[in-house]
Amino acid sequence: MLINSLDLVIVVGYMIGILVIGIIAGRNRLSTTNDYFLAGRSLNWLMVGAALFATNISTIHLIGLASDGYRVGLVVGNFEWMAAFSLILLGLIFAPFYFKSKITTLPEYLEKRYSPHSRTFLAFIAVMSALLVHIGISLYAGAKVFEYFFNIDVIYSITIISVVTALYTVMGGLRAVVVTEAIQTFILLIGALAVTIAALMALPSVGINNLADLKEAIKPDQLNMLHSFRNNQGRLNEYSAFSMILGYPILGIWYWCTDQTIVQRVLGAKTKHDAQMGPLFAGFLKLLPVFFMVFPGVLGYVLFKDIIGSDNDLTLPVMILQLLPTGMIGLVTAGLLAALMSTIAGALNSSATLVAVDIVK
Repeated sequence: MLINSLDLVIVVGYMIGILVIGIIAGRNRLSTTNDYFLAGRSLNWLMVGAALFATNISTIHLIGLASDGYRVGLVVGNFEWMAAFSLILLGLIFAPFYFKSKITTLPEYLEKRYSPHSRTFLAFIAVMSALLVHIGISLYAGAKVFEYFFNIDVIYSITIISVVTALYTVMGGLRAVVVTEAIQTFILLIGALAVTIAALMALPSVGINNLADLKEAIKPDQLNMLHSFRNNQGRLNEYSAFSMILGYPILGIWYWCTDQTIVQRVLGAKTKHDAQMGPLFAGFLKLLPVFFMVFPGVLGYVLFKDIIGSDNDLTLPVMILQLLPTGMIGLVTAGLLAALMSTIAGALNSSATLVAVDIVK
């Protein structure tokens, strides 16, 4: 293993703790469909917002944002900031319609608006997207990280993480998922903040003492949030401002406003006010990843480009091992695990809702 026994104990303790909390949170509150799948429509806006953020931020985000920060710079953070606009649409426009309809799933809304066939079709599409996009890729990415840290085979990692997450998700329903996601939001933000602060404190060791020094040490435009349509070599920029403005809304509105895995938290809100304020709070939280998840990748380029080289996906794991002391490594690794488990739990719960309500029933 690349980390010592104390960090391993922290990670294992976290998994056991979150399992116990999830089971307790949903215990004796699952008498009806609404109780199980929508937490009895009792979620306040704080829990809705934190759950939206935690479901979205997976290990892919933590690893991928740092990786792209190392590779191209802050411009990839536009995905996070533009998500805030999609969440505003969800809160102000979509949420009132959903809440007024008292639906359990989005395919159910489609049936009321169009036909039963459209409901069934969307349910199957949503289940497949949850399995492939939210669960499959997240599990594999997380397992590769734990293989790097703990030298555990990918299959064993996937099995352990899946069993623990499924236990409290199945036994506790949406309430267990949302309560654990609120906790996991705090843990993953603390972990991301710890890496960022440690990287900033390490800059003087490589001769970076001010912003001018940092700009000299990084790639051109690595701190620029707006890239032109073509770069200096005449090639198309993959993250140009035109691409973001014209392309992101299509993905953003689908993901944040119509994907069951995301919107199910809004459907479980206590009041219309909570259903609207929750997404707005999540939109505020989505401003943070640029500073705590993308920017560390830029700092990783300055500090460890000789170690990381062209394998930019190692940016965050290398920074964790090189910058953090024993104990803190375990906490940050628990943050990676929190991001993974929250995404899988949300997807499992939404898939179960779709299968039970829209397909089986």
